[in-house]
Amino acid sequence: MKRALGGHTHWGRVVFLGLALAVFTWEMASAQAPLKIGASISLTGTYAKLGSYTQDGYQLCAKEVNDKGGLLGRKMEFVIYDDRSEPPTAIKLYEKLITEDKVELVMGPYSSPITNAASTVSEKHKKIMMASLAATTSIWERGFKYLFMTISPAEVYMEGLVELAAQAGLKTVAVINEDTLFSKAAAKGAVEMAKKKGMRVVLHEAYPKGTTDFSALLIKMKALNADVIMAGSYFDDAVATTRQMKELDVNPKMYGVTVGGDVPDFGYQLGRTSDYVYGSTQWTESLRYPGAREFTESYKRMFNREFSYHAPAAYGACRVFTEAIRRANSLDSDKIREQLLQLKTTNAFGDYQVDERGFQIAHKMVLLQWQEGKRVTVWPAHLADGKLVYPMPPWSQRR
Repeated sequence: MKRALGGHTHWGRVVFLGLALAVFTWEMASAQAPLKIGASISLTGTYAKLGSYTQDGYQLCAKEVNDKGGLLGRKMEFVIYDDRSEPPTAIKLYEKLITEDKVELVMGPYSSPITNAASTVSEKHKKIMMASLAATTSIWERGFKYLFMTISPAEVYMEGLVELAAQAGLKTVAVINEDTLFSKAAAKGAVEMAKKKGMRVVLHEAYPKGTTDFSALLIKMKALNADVIMAGSYFDDAVATTRQMKELDVNPKMYGVTVGGDVPDFGYQLGRTSDYVYGSTQWTESLRYPGAREFTESYKRMFNREFSYHAPAAYGACRVFTEAIRRANSLDSDKIREQLLQLKTTNAFGDYQVDERGFQIAHKMVLLQWQEGKRVTVWPAHLADGKLVYPMPPWSQRR
């Protein structure tokens, strides 16, 4: 009887050890499995140019983190789908990423309109969304708990241009914008700042997304003869507006765009037509943030092309997210959230600090001007790497 009991005890130990080994092996395999991070990005459609830079930033972040051993001992792996620059498509894709692909983390898409839509999904599933390229303040006024901002808000995109126009003594301003979330907020901010500086806003008008013919608006502005023209734009409309200003001989003393004027392709597509145009940007290569020079070198080595601020913004958001996860030592959303709320840091993209809404309060904008086919930082003065050329000469006087 004792021997029988001993036999059962022996086999019980074997079974127990076998189960323990299986659990240990499963845990080890799980720990070594890639850490999947989901995102939808505009790889086609209206925002494709800037969406591609967003994807680059995420991929470079993952490569650098993985080269140093990964995150929480696991390799980062992005699962990215094309939302075609459409908010409803992004909603479906984030639902798929979270419920079907079972990603453990998510990063934001490109643009305010798409982030505004997609974040409803991440919030529903209590997933932190690090919004790398959404700038519209209203997105952070919905009481969302798991959404965090990286870049400066839309309302201050034109601050540098307004400041320089006021310094030059200019009196009248015309403002146009795409009729979408970010562009409306950027235009509204420009109008309010101009009025505070004592300038008169002679036109403030929106145009539908996808507009390609701006002649009616431009003819109206030409008749008003505004000193300054400001456009709350994205890349395609910024290029089209500038090209048609030349064709219609519209000659403000200053002319700037929110998004588009900072993108290398703006100069490539327009040639010398781009000269004297101001472009708002969240980042330039000349800034002395820690790791900024290394980011530029790594980016060009990895992708072999020029880039706009959208790439370092996405990279910077990813680095902030990974730092918060490291500090939390967990993938638990509430633990990561706690770290993101108290984190104050500077990386290659610049300063990060948010208020209780998750709204960025530390990062600063800069203003570029195209001069002889190159982007020159002209504002603020302490960050400038060149002087602005003023006024913008009439088209008839250019070579």
